[in-house]
Amino acid sequence: MVIKNVEFIKSATRPAHYPAGDFPEIAFAGRSNVGKSSLINVLVNRKSLVRTSSTPGRTQLINFFDVNGEFTLVDLPGYGFARVPLAVKKEWGPMMETYLSKRANLRGVILILDIRRTPVAEDVQMLHWLRAYSVKPIIVVTKCDKVSKNERAKQAAVIAQTIGIQMAELNFFSALSKEGKDQIWQRIEGVLYGAETEAVGAES
Repeated sequence: MVIKNVEFIKSATRPAHYPAGDFPEIAFAGRSNVGKSSLINVLVNRKSLVRTSSTPGRTQLINFFDVNGEFTLVDLPGYGFARVPLAVKKEWGPMMETYLSKRANLRGVILILDIRRTPVAEDVQMLHWLRAYSVKPIIVVTKCDKVSKNERAKQAAVIAQTIGIQMAELNFFSALSKEGKDQIWQRIEGVLYGAETEAVGAES
């Protein structure tokens, strides 16, 4: 994928505020502090398109970005144990489920997991939502530079078993070395343009 131009469109919390138009969309979802912002920035070759923060829960809105005037990247709020007001956290689930269930031009979701962490209930719930609404998931495992090859293999097996997929469906990524960038773009292009014939993340 050649990135020529990326522009922030708008933020939204409900369908009435989503951007108009029918460009296909790829969304990014994951626990707070899982490396979502760094992944997006590396994929689009920008240092700070999406702000990174050591404080989990920085993203509290659904943020839309135009890519090449061809499709839209969507940054969903991080979920989990972020230090944000309880009232805000309670809104995130319904806000994301509404987007996943009602956004007709949503083509796929990058579900991001940390190689050092065992997936939690929210990760499994997100995958269940994607399957329920026939949205294709692309599973990306981040921060792979922070573990050894042996530890990566062990953790990958745990992650795959926990969320109920094959290990071959995991896409490994490092923001430091850029490992996995090209493979992830291949998966995204397959979802956007119909090149993939097999549902990534489908239950075996």
